[in-house]
Amino acid sequence: MAKEILKFECETGNYHTFCPISCVAWLYQKIEDSFFLVIGTKTCGYFLQNALGVMIFAEPRYAMAELEEGDISAKLNDFKELKRLCIQIQKDRNPSVIVWIGTCTTEIIKMDLEGIAPLIEEEIGVPIVVARANGLDYAFTQGEDTVLSAIAHRCPELNEKDKNNESNLIFKNFFNSSTKKTNLPLVLFGSVPNIVANQLTSELKNQDIEIAGWLPSPRYNELPALGEGVYVCGVNPFLSRTSMTLMRRRKCQLIGAPFPIGPDGTRAWIEKICTVFNKEPIDLKQREEKIWSTLEDYLELIQNKSVFFMGDNLLEISLARFLIRCGMIVYEIGIPYMDKKFQSSELKLLEETCQKMKVPIPRIVEKPDNYHQIQRIRSLQPDLVITGLAHSNPLEARGITTKWSVEFTFAQIHGFTNARDILELVTRPIRRNSSLKNLGWSKLVKI
Repeated sequence: MAKEILKFECETGNYHTFCPISCVAWLYQKIEDSFFLVIGTKTCGYFLQNALGVMIFAEPRYAMAELEEGDISAKLNDFKELKRLCIQIQKDRNPSVIVWIGTCTTEIIKMDLEGIAPLIEEEIGVPIVVARANGLDYAFTQGEDTVLSAIAHRCPELNEKDKNNESNLIFKNFFNSSTKKTNLPLVLFGSVPNIVANQLTSELKNQDIEIAGWLPSPRYNELPALGEGVYVCGVNPFLSRTSMTLMRRRKCQLIGAPFPIGPDGTRAWIEKICTVFNKEPIDLKQREEKIWSTLEDYLELIQNKSVFFMGDNLLEISLARFLIRCGMIVYEIGIPYMDKKFQSSELKLLEETCQKMKVPIPRIVEKPDNYHQIQRIRSLQPDLVITGLAHSNPLEARGITTKWSVEFTFAQIHGFTNARDILELVTRPIRRNSSLKNLGWSKLVKI
């Protein structure tokens, strides 16, 4: 029997997703001494105010610089207005860094943010990072990718002394194969809650691997040093732009690994890092098996249930791989954008997982056409559709059980211990339907 391989399709559908400026929602909390200034129109302000659930006048650590007709027609001086705002931010909040978030409008009117920022930064003495996290991206999570890529340029350079030490260590290890302990710096990139970052750091520490730092760090002045001899590894699948910046601009070595989502992904992620650092994994198999044993109550609920990913946040491949390992049947993985190079290890693990579970490899559709997806959903009748907010209620009204994909973006889903949180989200609508059925309620409409 011929070995089944991954098949990719590409449609030309619309991108029904949040705007990438929504990354402000979690990044301003992650970088504790930062201030985010979104430069856009009133529409951007309304979106932030509604999507983030915090009103602008409540003075969170972000604000809007609203563009008016005078700005768009170039009758006003952008430099003076932005300088005035940054001076006011410095006076009121005294941040260690100000992050300018460019929007669609700044792109359209060709606003020279990169040219203005260094001039204002020199005058006020506060670093200003420019990130064009606008709606021209494929998915809202790419806003974080843009910001981290911009911050990566501001990370300090690994000094020459450290470089010499690393070079000598590499030279010694090359000729001494028995050497197991290495001190090569490892930087992890991706914004996760501090508790999750501590968990992943602890997991690697158990394998005798020390973390040199995280990008982003909780404080701007704690950014990790980057340069030749530094290894970097991502924790989120939507950070392809950041990975390219780290490799091409900062000359770091990228560790291509599956992402630490689910017990299987976390184990594979740690094993790949251990391989690079010449370490023998310690009790990883037992650790994974122990986590799976704690998930049995959830696994019974989703065994042989089917799921359909419409595509929204670029976490689809990792989540689908984990759910297949849990015993679910994945009909389709829709994804707004696919960087096959950055996700190559994840795709390989998906293929291996399907073979291990003896299930067909799901179709992977990049830039899916939502109209065609609805037709496929009508035909396949999956038990669960993981989709964006735009389609959730219309599908529910037609008798299709849905789950908001945006919830996986904000939930703690990385590492061994948070696998239960993923299954809690996935099974919630299934458990709800079961409870309603027991009460005599049922879906009224079927498409």
